[in-house]
Amino acid sequence: MTKTRLTLYDTTLRDGQQTQGVQFSTQEKTQIAEMLDTLGLDYIEGGWPGANPTDSAFFDAAPQTRARMTAFGMTKRAGRSAENDEVLAAVLNAGTKSVCLVGKTHVFHVETALGITLKENLDNIARSVAHLVAQGREALFDAEHFFDGYKADPAYALSCLHAAHDAGARWIVLCDTNGGTLPAEIAEITRAVIADGIPGAHLGIHTHNDTETAVAGSLAAVEAGARQIQGTLNGLGERCGNANLTALIPTLLLKEPYASRYETGITLDALKTLTRASRTLDDILNRVPMRQAAYVGASAFAHKAGLHASAILKDPSTYEHVDPELTGNARIIPMSNQAGQSNLRRRLAEAGIEVAPGDPALAAILDEIKDREDQGYSYDTAQASFELLARRALGRLPQFFEVKRYKVTVERRKNKRNQMVSLSEAVVVVKIGEAKMLSVSESMDETGSDRGPVNALSKALAKDLGPYQQFIDDIHLVDFKVRITQGGTEAVTRVVIDSEDSTGRRWSTVGVSPNIVDASFEALLDAITWKLVHEGAKP
Repeated sequence: MTKTRLTLYDTTLRDGQQTQGVQFSTQEKTQIAEMLDTLGLDYIEGGWPGANPTDSAFFDAAPQTRARMTAFGMTKRAGRSAENDEVLAAVLNAGTKSVCLVGKTHVFHVETALGITLKENLDNIARSVAHLVAQGREALFDAEHFFDGYKADPAYALSCLHAAHDAGARWIVLCDTNGGTLPAEIAEITRAVIADGIPGAHLGIHTHNDTETAVAGSLAAVEAGARQIQGTLNGLGERCGNANLTALIPTLLLKEPYASRYETGITLDALKTLTRASRTLDDILNRVPMRQAAYVGASAFAHKAGLHASAILKDPSTYEHVDPELTGNARIIPMSNQAGQSNLRRRLAEAGIEVAPGDPALAAILDEIKDREDQGYSYDTAQASFELLARRALGRLPQFFEVKRYKVTVERRKNKRNQMVSLSEAVVVVKIGEAKMLSVSESMDETGSDRGPVNALSKALAKDLGPYQQFIDDIHLVDFKVRITQGGTEAVTRVVIDSEDSTGRRWSTVGVSPNIVDASFEALLDAITWKLVHEGAKP
């Protein structure tokens, strides 16, 4: 059976940039574009040239991609020709082979937002698309507010699509701009569009996630006959975001009926890089990855309950809908006070620690985990600290160094500009063999900003570990979480630190203390010790 080709259109660099708190630099846009191209997207929408300096600079030196680089803009304004519209000219001057223009298809928006007649709007759409085609460009028309427009006035909304299609647009993209149209409505209206004469092979879908159904809405449009899907990596986008390609892509490749009926430009080998791409984007944005994200989240294949873990040992499909390795993710058996020996042995085996069934050490480890969680520790999200706990209990944890003491000071004072500033300094003394090492560091970064006492402590601890320095130079902290929790009879502070090295490997460690700095230091110590163990450092 011949599969139908679906076209995947990424708008992370344009629509994704509408996310609150997100602003790409030109260099970051280039890095993301190259990553998307490696993944196998068909189109990469680079931005709106002329709308801001960053987008203009990106198109001035856009990377060479297999994907069709696309510039975004809007249809010409009323009262001037397409040839003399400077906004449209700026989009064309980007030099991309494909150009996507957004235009109104909702009567209310035409008359109220644009303040023009319905006929003028149709003329703007047709002449703009015709101008692109005359310039030898592939034209895409984003039908803004289409689903709401169709529900208000089907005849006019459809006439806007025909104006673009008849003028030569290769793709007509149905946009659920407000994100309020549910999947069943999207499917019904998409079928009506095709029945009205717009071929499904020229039809795309662009959904927003305001009802948490953007992915389902996109799939509904595909089932109704649309053949292009627009979305963003990690679901970036204005308000609640756009259709999430990290969920759509594996669903299309791995789930029925899509896997049998359709094909995309994404190979199964490329799919294995999806988790890494997702987390790289979050790194660029300095955002914490969503643990519960489908397919790529750190918790997407985490099995906490003892009953579940026991079944997973026998057959992973008992509680997993796909193999996590297919998307570059990994199975996790978290350790917690709900754990049983099945969880424990599986987690130890994953860390390269083999323990025979029934070994008394297993019960001792479980008891210690439960006791420590009663004190405020949590090993659900701190797998590295759990591993160190188990190695210590089994007598398999080398002692690389000993911390003799540490001190942190925080000073708040006025600078020469009479501004109140703070500065943290840390001193750490460690003993390695018979040698003592003293390291001092402060929290000021290269911009002159204070990064806080934990930052100073981290820098001091990792500043000079003698023979182990080569193993820890590439560690950096990617997340720091603090929670005040009830442990035993008094409140304590729990700190969880996520670390990463140059290979992209991540691990989480936990510290607990009534003192936040002390809790942080415990988590930092675990992070370095775990890294040394996994690098094969010799004590």
